[in-house]
Amino acid sequence: MLIEYKNVKVSHDDGEEVLNGIDFKASAGEFIYIIGKVGSGKSSFLRTLYGELEIDEADKAQVFDYDMMKIRHKEIQQLRRELGIIFQDFKLLTDRSVSKNLEFVLKATGWKKSEDIGKRIKEVLHTVKMDGVEDKMPHELSGGEQQRIAIARSLLNSPKVILADEPTGNLDPDTAEQIIGLFRDCSATGTAVIITTHNMSLLEKFPGIVYECVDGKMIVHNA
Repeated sequence: MLIEYKNVKVSHDDGEEVLNGIDFKASAGEFIYIIGKVGSGKSSFLRTLYGELEIDEADKAQVFDYDMMKIRHKEIQQLRRELGIIFQDFKLLTDRSVSKNLEFVLKATGWKKSEDIGKRIKEVLHTVKMDGVEDKMPHELSGGEQQRIAIARSLLNSPKVILADEPTGNLDPDTAEQIIGLFRDCSATGTAVIITTHNMSLLEKFPGIVYECVDGKMIVHNA
């Protein structure tokens, strides 16, 4: 088990309760959707998994070997190195090339040898079918291409879990399907993938475990 939550309570930053009594689990290779209306707590829940939002109460809140009720600040940085985190707005550094975006992450997480860095960048770009774009700037890429780079960035340190918050929200339907297909490929290699989405058509084409945030609860439909 990579993630296990039991009877977890989560509030917004302002203290307003958003979810209570959450039971959630994720194992290697699982493909998991979190659905629900805007404001239902999907993103807040995701933020607890990487230590950006504190959990109010829990019988258990385990991510890897970390107790999220007791995790220390310095441990959060280590936790995030074991996660791949992807956002709807890509969050690429606009002042540097694709290669420099990826190199920045690798150097920040302890990679030192230029040869190793260059090799890893080529590997992840190949994985997301973006070979040869190392020297392009983010603004030269389409939205779908930028999201592929964001996925490549998330894969740099071979994460155990990918967390993707509305990763297809800004993309056209065909591109959205391609992106979810990439996530499906990641799960097939043993990485757990957790995606928040409003796009119900994706659930039909790429089935997975579905949790729904509704009325302050998180309901699992087909675990």
